[in-house]
Amino acid sequence: MKKLLLLMFLALALGSQAQVKPIYNPKADAQAEIDAAVKQAAAEGKHVFLQIGGNWCVWCRRFHQFIHDGELNQYLNDNYVVVLVNYSKENKNEEVLEKLGFPQRFGFPVFVVLDNKENRIHTQNSVYLEVNDGYDKDKVLSFFKQWSPAALRATKSSDKHDFHSVLSLEIHLTC
Repeated sequence: MKKLLLLMFLALALGSQAQVKPIYNPKADAQAEIDAAVKQAAAEGKHVFLQIGGNWCVWCRRFHQFIHDGELNQYLNDNYVVVLVNYSKENKNEEVLEKLGFPQRFGFPVFVVLDNKENRIHTQNSVYLEVNDGYDKDKVLSFFKQWSPAALRATKSSDKHDFHSVLSLEIHLTC
């Protein structure tokens, strides 16, 4: 009887695993997908959001499901072109990850933000977005907002403003 129960339990466990739809595609050409996303981002005035992980990663799956929340999904799609970059025994995308500065050193999932010229502008360790057994909506939204094109444009223009203010103050003080 115990063996029968064990076999039924294993069959159910394996059956539920088989029904989990894969998120990442180990056969995908990550560099080609990134190149296409950069081109699209340039045309649409967006950044590129790389979600790096694997189908084996529980936290990768949680994040992927979590960001389909209405507000998060809307903000992400309004400001980023998203690319899922696979990391698994079948395909580690080592050349791509080397080019991105080895983001896998932070664990998985890990997020990389590229501008629309393919410059890496941020790498995010996902642990700082977590709370308990999931993700914190405010932290994730804040992360998306901090690295959005609008936020960086605002930073660049305020840097210019600050520079001109300091310059005019220095000129005023020297006169």
